[in-house]
Parts: sequence; structure tokens; C-alpha cells
Amino acid sequence: MDIKNGNEKLINNKPKLLLHSCCGPCSTSVIERLVENYDITVFYFNPNIFPYEEYLKRLNEQKRLLKILNIPFIEGEYNQEIFNNALIGCENQKEGELRCYKCYELRLKHTFEKALELNFDYYTTTLTVSPRKNAVWVNHIGSNMQSDKLKFLSADFKKKDGYKRSIELSKFYNLYRQHYCGCKNSLPLKD
Repeated sequence: MDIKNGNEKLINNKPKLLLHSCCGPCSTSVIERLVENYDITVFYFNPNIFPYEEYLKRLNEQKRLLKILNIPFIEGEYNQEIFNNALIGCENQKEGELRCYKCYELRLKHTFEKALELNFDYYTTTLTVSPRKNAVWVNHIGSNMQSDKLKFLSADFKKKDGYKRSIELSKFYNLYRQHYCGCKNSLPLKD
């Protein structure tokens, strides 16, 4: 936040961080953890979410939370074809297999490109706050994409009770919490 003092303008010297967010609930504890040290902008790029109505529900909750927290927001393109093309050959795999790796890779690639385009110092993702996401894979992918101009902030946000804190904050902000990761294959089975 800029602080004005007469004619002077003291500028916040925090590094700029583009935070990919999978949803509002997951972003809560990650933002809380990072906001003191980084100038955060949230990037919502999730073409994996199915159906579109679910995408909109999660998008609107993300926007509502960020408005409360006064955090800037960028919405990425929602295009299921991009997602489906990234998963060719592993579409029918179970959660936690190569299909998920490809999904992480797709979302981190677009986050990296957006962060580079907008001259951010760092980029990272909320994905590692979930106990169902493989933080080793996420950090490997992100670290391999980083460049001299843009660094990946490697983290496992579920540690130090990050996931538990996200649940607490989701209740506090009365956020909609989804019951599946997002893609068609992760939809809960119906009885």
C-alpha cells in the first residue's frame, strides 16, 4: 500500500507476487501467510473446473474474498479445450496420477507466462495447501519454469496447519467450499 506524506510518496518495497489460486477457500491461509512480505495479486486460471456453473461459483467466491481483503485480481481464460488438450493420453487416470501432474503443469505455465508479461518478481500457487495435492510435483514444476527475471516461490502451504487454517478462515468469511478438486474425473460418485 502506498503511503502519502505531504508531497512525498513512500512506496511499498515488497516484491510483487502473482499467486495462482485454485479457489477462495485455499487462497485464504496462503494470502494470510504471504501478505506481510509480498505485494500479492491473485491469478485465477482454472480451465479444469467442470461444469462451467461450478467454475462461476468458485470464481465469484474468489472475487468476493479478494474484495474483502483488498487484494488485486486477474481472471485467466476459461477454456476446457486448453485443459483437455493438456491431458491427452491420461484423461481417465485417477486423482493423484499423471493427469494431476499435467493439470498442475498447465496452470503453473499460464501463471508463469502472466507473471512474466506483467513484470512480477515471483509467482506461486495455492495448490499445495490441499492435502490432496502433491507439493513435491508442484514445486518441481514451478522451479523448473522459473527464470532469471521471475522466481518461483517454492512452498508447501499445508504445513504449519495451513489447510486447517484455510478451513477456519473459510468459515469466518462464509465461503462456499467445493466437494471435489474441479475436473470432470474428480466429481464425487453419485449413489
